[in-house]
Amino acid sequence: MSELNDIQSLLQIMARLRDPQAGCPWDLEQDFASIAPYTVEEAYEVADAIDRNDLHDLKDELGDLLLQVVFHAQMASEQGAFDFGDVVASISGKMIRRHPHIFGDAEVNDSDEVLANWDEIKRSERAAKGEQDTSALAGISRGLPEWQRATKLQARAARTGFDWPAARPVLDKLREEVDEVQAEFDAAAGGADNRQQLQEELGDVLFVCANLARHAKVDVGTALRQANHKFERRFRAMEARAQPLGGMSALSLQQQESLWQRVKQDEGSGE
Repeated sequence: MSELNDIQSLLQIMARLRDPQAGCPWDLEQDFASIAPYTVEEAYEVADAIDRNDLHDLKDELGDLLLQVVFHAQMASEQGAFDFGDVVASISGKMIRRHPHIFGDAEVNDSDEVLANWDEIKRSERAAKGEQDTSALAGISRGLPEWQRATKLQARAARTGFDWPAARPVLDKLREEVDEVQAEFDAAAGGADNRQQLQEELGDVLFVCANLARHAKVDVGTALRQANHKFERRFRAMEARAQPLGGMSALSLQQQESLWQRVKQDEGSGE
């Protein structure tokens, strides 16, 4: 076997794990569908390492993500569909094709023009494949997390000029949508069976929040991950403080809220 930092080593390891006679039983049982959730999970692990600015973990998580690519390529190779070399050739060709300002004679002035060219090239590629959808929204994967898909839909629409001119009207729209949610909660309190309406109105709130984040040039996923980390950190600190008092469940909501405020004060934040 070649040196461990050679991609061929990883390809050989994967091939051995999938060997029908001497391979690993677990690896042999897998298929594209069963491995797909791990692929998504590893991508999020990469994002988490980046959020924590942990380069040691990032190295390991990138390796785990690379393994997912190798795993899928190995299974495809066994079916005679494509192999890892084809994957590399495909992405290399795509990067050259979609960067004509680097590998060709096209000229761009800024990153916005790069993105506009990228979208136009993608449309040309879809047309070459015989796809008939000419919408500005064509090609946005339905497999994306919905918050990410919302942002992409809005960004694509914005490139046609369909966009709020600034963040202020988006905030106004958010207040409007929150008021509509409140109206549905009031209706539910009055006995109305309006779960579907509540779902729709809450969806509108989340969609506008994604739009607001886009105007702020903030990644929704990153913002939510940071909010999750903050909540988890503070809640664990509350649990530690509540332990001598019998634990969180032994406290009233008012006492728990007092603990929450104390934790926030200790962090030196009013957020």
